[in-house]
Amino acid sequence: MRVLIVDDSTLFRKVVRDTLAECPGVEVVGVASDGKHALEKIEQFHPDLVTLDVEMPILNGIEVLRQLHMRPVKPDVIMLSAMTDHGALATTQALRLGAFDFVLKPNHSKLEDSCNQLRNDLLPKVKVLQERRHKQAFPETNRIEAAPPIHPTSIAPTVVDPSKAKVVGIGVSTGGPAALSQLLPKLPANLPVPLLIVQHMPPMFTKSLANDLDRASNISVHEATDGQVVQPGNAYLAPGGKQMKVVVHDGQKKIQITDDPAERSCKPSVDYLFRSIAHVYGGEAMAMVMTGMGDDGTMGSRLMKRNGCMVVAQEEKSCVVFGMPRQVIAAGLADKVVPLDQLHEIIQTAGVRGVTRCR
Repeated sequence: MRVLIVDDSTLFRKVVRDTLAECPGVEVVGVASDGKHALEKIEQFHPDLVTLDVEMPILNGIEVLRQLHMRPVKPDVIMLSAMTDHGALATTQALRLGAFDFVLKPNHSKLEDSCNQLRNDLLPKVKVLQERRHKQAFPETNRIEAAPPIHPTSIAPTVVDPSKAKVVGIGVSTGGPAALSQLLPKLPANLPVPLLIVQHMPPMFTKSLANDLDRASNISVHEATDGQVVQPGNAYLAPGGKQMKVVVHDGQKKIQITDDPAERSCKPSVDYLFRSIAHVYGGEAMAMVMTGMGDDGTMGSRLMKRNGCMVVAQEEKSCVVFGMPRQVIAAGLADKVVPLDQLHEIIQTAGVRGVTRCR
């Protein structure tokens, strides 16, 4: 994988270069200190991946992405973003413009700590891109080798009726902002169920994403707050760096935001949310696991499935990363495997039966 590093900080360019040097099969072919030179070096070196700073002189990262977006052949892009309101706003915009993912710029007092953070955050994403490129280069071989084994599930077969669902829980990670921006605007304002969404993101970034999705959608999209009443026609996005669950309080279903520990390195966690949905709604819910790295959502889907809920997984071709849905499918939990552009049709089948007694 040929990589171009773009950042206006000489020190940070070196830190990124040293980090990528630890990844087998990666070659840094060049560096650039601003967006103008980045576009020139992309033309010169044809990199497979660009690590792109958000804020730069002359031409910033968003402007670079806009120009790349118009090209028929373009590299994958991982954004490097500061933990600021402006950085969050620009990063969510970059993800909508096609950036693969982003990592936060380390801000530790010790250089060693910054290097360790970047190593832990950046290298797994680079490795996922390497695997994806390999599959694209050798599709027939990888279709055989990489097909997930479908293990017999220990859960008794159930006849799933999506119309009885009174809530849809959605778990999504890498590729999620772009996927959600395609999914949510297709839903009608009178959607008879609420959506509870976990998108793996740090603090501040989920607020910016929720605002963007709300402007583009007919339903109301919120970054969830503690104590909110869960209502139909609304989507509640778990705040970054917190856990979100649904509880019953004073006879109403409400959002509860907690500082409980991360689960499988995820905070917010899909499993954490899905457990609460299974507890509060019983079998009157739907689980949907979309594009993302890792296996968050599998354990929660298993519990929801045991209660008789429908479990839906996004199909591989429409995923940026087929990690989370693949694990759900491989565990034998998915009732339906659906392309991104058809997920809204499944959601619209929820709640059409009308009001029934909750378990």
